[in-house]
Amino acid sequence: MSSISKSVLAVILGGGAGTRLFPLTASRSKPAVPIAGKYRLVDIPISNCINSGINRMFVLTQFNSASLNKHIKNTYHFSAFSTGFVDILAAEQTPDNPGWFQGTADAVRQSLRHISNLEYDHILILSGDQLYQMDFGDMLKNHIDSQTDISIATIPVDDRDAPEFGILKTNEQNVITSFIEKPKKDLLPEWVSDTGAEMQKQGRNYLASMGIYIFNKKILDKLLNEAHPNATDFGKEIIPDSIENYKVSSFQYDGYWTDIGNIYSFYEANLALTQEIPPFNLFDNTKTVYSRARMLPPAKISGTTLEKTIIAEGSIIHASRIEQSVVGIRSRIGHGTTVVSTYIMGNDYYETIEEMELNTSKGLPKIGIGERCYIKDAIIDKNCRIGNDVRINGGSHLPNTDHPLYTVKDGIVVVKKTAILPDGFVI
Repeated sequence: MSSISKSVLAVILGGGAGTRLFPLTASRSKPAVPIAGKYRLVDIPISNCINSGINRMFVLTQFNSASLNKHIKNTYHFSAFSTGFVDILAAEQTPDNPGWFQGTADAVRQSLRHISNLEYDHILILSGDQLYQMDFGDMLKNHIDSQTDISIATIPVDDRDAPEFGILKTNEQNVITSFIEKPKKDLLPEWVSDTGAEMQKQGRNYLASMGIYIFNKKILDKLLNEAHPNATDFGKEIIPDSIENYKVSSFQYDGYWTDIGNIYSFYEANLALTQEIPPFNLFDNTKTVYSRARMLPPAKISGTTLEKTIIAEGSIIHASRIEQSVVGIRSRIGHGTTVVSTYIMGNDYYETIEEMELNTSKGLPKIGIGERCYIKDAIIDKNCRIGNDVRINGGSHLPNTDHPLYTVKDGIVVVKKTAILPDGFVI
């Protein structure tokens, strides 16, 4: 076992009910939401850990965790000669604690009884719903070299984003001197930091907490069980108080990072992958994104014009045009269909020819997208059946709404998992 894997344990927070990502979280937890056509959100922090030499991880879950548990069980198997693991810790009611997780700090506190008998010096706390590629080894080295009690990964943000985050200030040694959770716009001038010339050029003058922390083991135990036995949240309670009593340092990260907090940021992050040089690089030998190895055939494409599009394996495509879109595993798209600025999550299985014929005789569309459809500014969740001549035209002209078959949020049409849109359906 390498020295980093011996000294660090990672805890990945599964998040709350994920209401801002509804309807994608109607039947699955936030970390289980499919991303980039073939991965799930939880694969991102797990892959960052593996690439950083950290191979002991706990994923804390509470809501709709069945599909997440299945994904992790089917995906992350370490060698019998390794001490590595990815274990699920689900919220559990016990005689001394009849409640569920009440927040990030409470989730870690309740899980310590399962974690603390392992050997480690530092605990790395991560969120399960962020998109980024980061070497935690650099952060840990900085943490140890500067003899810090708690390290917080920070990212420079501009004044539009600053009110959404915990914002902090540091001294010359990067020790955090003050912290404010989600400051109002009029307070921002007092919170400007020297983020470096490159960041300042982009107007990113505020240091925001990324919700990524390294704690020394003894200090975390003390904070959660002695100093703040009732605190529920790291950002609101634990961190502000720790700044006064411990050495808390900032580790500034200048790479790409996005918090997948709502439908628009989720949609934007997926479509950004189609850019010529995407901000999140899936094609990097040193930063592999791991996921479940599926035994799928290559994608098959006939007569389709493709422009800035990612197509996952196992897809069968006859569309006339697809542009700036992400097409997920086992997707089927019929003749004459146009897809623009859309994320299609794909399907969990193929229909046989017999099943297709039987469903057609019942008036049920095939799984996938039919013929002569027009789909723009949309997210199509897994296993949808979209008939022929269907028009989905998202955009700011559509009001927010929730329909049994789809939801509209910020102009993005989200077709719900397993929804059936009959021939000629218009949104």
